[in-house]
Formats: sequence, structure tokens, C-alpha cells
Amino acid sequence: MLKPNNRVILISGASSGIGLAIAKLLLEEGYNLSLGVRNIEKTKNLFSKCKSQNYIIEKFEATDLKTIDSWVENTINIFGKIDGLINNAGILKIVSFDEGEIEELNELWKVNVVAPFYLTKLCLPHIKKTNYGRIINIASTDGKRYRESVSVGYSMVKHALVSMSHATRIAGWNDGIRVTAICPGAVDTNLLNGIPGVTTSKQRLKPETIAHTVSYVLSLPKNASVAELPINARVESTI
Repeated sequence: MLKPNNRVILISGASSGIGLAIAKLLLEEGYNLSLGVRNIEKTKNLFSKCKSQNYIIEKFEATDLKTIDSWVENTINIFGKIDGLINNAGILKIVSFDEGEIEELNELWKVNVVAPFYLTKLCLPHIKKTNYGRIINIASTDGKRYRESVSVGYSMVKHALVSMSHATRIAGWNDGIRVTAICPGAVDTNLLNGIPGVTTSKQRLKPETIAHTVSYVLSLPKNASVAELPINARVESTI
């Protein structure tokens, strides 16, 4: 099993929900982290009491690709390398054939697909140098199938993220990179606030559960590749 061993991991959307849980756990385990967030001051406060200070906080605005350029560049300048990437940041909007606007669909696409694609594109050359790089994309069970009650737009972009994950896996395989699309069901975060018909809060997955799953995947050797990992809070016949 791979150890943290000063591995440098980028995490997008690390100031709340799943991203925050992942970042806190990986810090505790000994990773060096580069955290991409919208609100730097808020994030500083969230991590001020962490025992480990092996992290940097950088501006990340998913709809502004220049912030991704700066984030990756600053990470290399400070740590000198990138060992892994966790594409976590995402948004959920209700967009279907009779609800929502095209502008909202475009925003879903930019945040949930274009930003992780561009971030992966910039990080890949650096991660290839390590020969044991890891990339994890936080997708969704909605990227594995469509349910009638789900936002069509959200399901579309999560399917696209899973597809990108497989493309990245193939692109990096010979350089030792292993890529996983983690596909959780309903997770108890603010992302689901105000969304009708979702799994009740009591039944949802906890962000910490996803964080421990990420930690486990990061520790796997190259000969134990997990391409997709659905994690569900409800029973389904297929996923």
C-alpha cells in the first residue's frame, strides 16, 4: 500500500462538504495539500486549528480558467511537484426540459466538466513525472444512470465527468497514473439544500465516509486499479 510520504495532492472545492472532509483527513494522514477554493479567508479559518500546516490555499473559481493556471503554477513553485489531483468542486441546479434555463445548464457544464478537464490537463504533465500519480474524480450515481426525479442537466454533466475519468485513466496508464471516478449517492451536504425528492438527511452518506474512501484509493498500489466506485445510500438493482 502507498503511504502519504510527502505526496502533494490538489483538491478543488476544499472549503465545504466532501472536499473539506477529504482535506482534513488527508492532512491528518500526512499528505501535503494544495487547496483550491473560492473564499480563501473562510478556508484559512476552517484549517487554522489543524495540527498539520502542510498545506497551501489558492484561489479557485471554476468559471475562471486563469485561477486554475495560477493555482497549478503556485503549487509547483511551492512544493516542486504534483502527485495527485482530486476533482471535487461541483454544483447542482435543477435543469430539465420544462424547468431551468440554458444559462444554468451552461454553468453546470463549466463548473462540473470544463473546470475539472482543464485542471486535469494542466496537472497531467506533472503527475506523469511521479510514476505513481493518482487522480480521483468525485462524480455521482447520477453519472451512472438517470432517475426520473433527477435534474437532467446534473445527470448529463456527471456522465461527462465519468467519461473524462476513463479517458484520463487511459492517457496516464503507461506513466503509472491510476484514475478513479468515485460515484456517491446522496451525501449530507449543503449541495442538496432545497432540492425536492432527495434522500432524507438521516439516510444520506456522510462526507467523512467519502473522505475515507478517497484515502483508501490513494493508498492502493498500481496493480489494484479501481476505475469506478459507486457508493450508495439506497438499494438499486443496477448502478
